[in-house]
Amino acid sequence: MPARLLILDNTVRRFLLRLPRHWTPYLEGVDVEVVNVPSGRPIPPPGDYTHLLLTGSETSILEPRPWFDREADAVREAAERDLSILGSCFGHQMLVYALSGPAHLARSPVPEVGWIGIERLADDELLADAPSPWHTFSSHFDEVVDPPSPWRVLARSKDCAVQAIRYGERPIWGLQPHPELPLAKARLFLSLYLLLSKRERRRLILAMRKPSHEDRIADRIVSRFLASGRGD
Repeated sequence: MPARLLILDNTVRRFLLRLPRHWTPYLEGVDVEVVNVPSGRPIPPPGDYTHLLLTGSETSILEPRPWFDREADAVREAAERDLSILGSCFGHQMLVYALSGPAHLARSPVPEVGWIGIERLADDELLADAPSPWHTFSSHFDEVVDPPSPWRVLARSKDCAVQAIRYGERPIWGLQPHPELPLAKARLFLSLYLLLSKRERRRLILAMRKPSHEDRIADRIVSRFLASGRGD
């Protein structure tokens, strides 16, 4: 069955951040529908798709909004229907929120903003091509903590113990970083975030000034994700 992908866009200021657009270079030839969840637009039945992707957001997962539970319901239905699911940053946290509950989410003791090194802890098809350490862009102030079984932790960084997870052996993955953002777009993202942010301005400025190093493997991550599950 050809892959049919539903992207749940979690950005609130969607006309400025446009996070789904950063994934589209890796989705050429794929049937894609994008729904912005915070806008209140209805979420289509997950059973109409083979794959589900959850984007990041400038919203904190620890500050519940009315739309969180609508998205969580969609995630649970997608999991019940055996869709392949990938969440990045807020989307990674939303997967845990939906499948294991908010008790496994917390404020990051050390927020990660900028380019970080990620250590792989386990072999897994999604990150099979990732070096260890894997250098990529990250921007998060919340994180997943102590994910319960059947979650498996696949990767960590110096300041975050859960950088990548998988729901048992099912094709459901969460990634705390933003592998979809190449260097130039990540710098633009930081500039826009700086304009929007009322907190952590010093941290954002320092991140923009630090040297950056990236290992570009987003195309391989997306390819492996789309090859998984019902879309294979």
